[in-house]
Amino acid sequence: MPPNQPFPAVMAFSGNDPTGGAGIQADIEALASMGCHAAPVITSLTIQDTQDIQGYVPIEASLLVQQARAVLEDMPIAAFKIGMLGSVEVIEAIHTILVDYPNVPVILDPVLVAGGGNEIADEEMIEAITALLLPLTTLLTPNSIEARILAHEADSLDACAQELLEMGCEYVLITGTHEATTDVTNTLYGNRRKLESFTWDRLPNTYHGSGCTLAAAIAGLLAQGMEPFSAVHEAQEYTWESLRAAYRLGMGQHLPNRLFWARDETETAEEEKESTEEHSAEA
Repeated sequence: MPPNQPFPAVMAFSGNDPTGGAGIQADIEALASMGCHAAPVITSLTIQDTQDIQGYVPIEASLLVQQARAVLEDMPIAAFKIGMLGSVEVIEAIHTILVDYPNVPVILDPVLVAGGGNEIADEEMIEAITALLLPLTTLLTPNSIEARILAHEADSLDACAQELLEMGCEYVLITGTHEATTDVTNTLYGNRRKLESFTWDRLPNTYHGSGCTLAAAIAGLLAQGMEPFSAVHEAQEYTWESLRAAYRLGMGQHLPNRLFWARDETETAEEEKESTEEHSAEA
C-alpha cells in the first residue's frame, strides 16, 4: 500500500442483494470493518428476500469490464474479492482482469447455491469457474456443499480440498456450517495438505450473507498485509461475532450484524459518560 494511501482498496465483484444481507453490501460492511475501502463492481442484479433467491440478471460483461478498469486505472487495488458471478461471460470478463494483475491476491467465495437452496450457477458456469478462476485464486472459501460441487469426483471433504488445490488454488478454506455436527469446523488447506481446523460454537439460527462476510473479511485483512493463516483466523472470529449479533428483519434467515463493533463502542462510550455524570453528581 502506498505510504500516502490511508486505506487499502479492495475491489469486490458481487451481486446486488436488495435485502442488504448478502452480496455487495455485505462486502462493503465487512471490508469497512477491516479498515479497508471497498471498490464495488456489480456482477448481477438479484430478486431475493431473506428466504431465497427468486431470480437474477447478470450484468453485461463489457459493462463489468468498464466498471473495473476505470477504477483500476485510477487507484491501487490491494486485493480482489469475488462473490456471485451470474454468467459465463461475467466469469470470462473477470478472468481477463485478473490476469493483468497477477500480484494482487484473489479471494473467491464460490456462490453456487442460495441460502434457501436454489441453484445460481449451472454446469457451464461451474466449468468456467474451475478453468478460468481457480488457477488465479489465492484463497477459495467454499462451504461443504460448494466444495462437493466443484470437486464432484472426490469422496470426502479432504479429497475435495486436495482436488481444488490441484486446480490451482493456493489455499482452500472449507466451512462446515452445513454439516451435521454439534460445533462448526472450518478447515484450511494449502501446500497439498491440511493446515489447520478451526472449531466454533454452532449458533442457533441460519444466516443470510455469512459466506460473503467471511470472504470479504479475509480479503480486507490480506489487503492490510496480514499473512493468510492469521487473516483466516481473524476473519472467522469477526464473522462469528457478526452472526452472534445477528438480527431478523424478514421472514427468513437472520442478517449478520457486521457493524456490531460500532454499537459496542457507542454503548461503551455512553456507559462511561453515564458513569462520569453519576460520579460528578455524587461529588
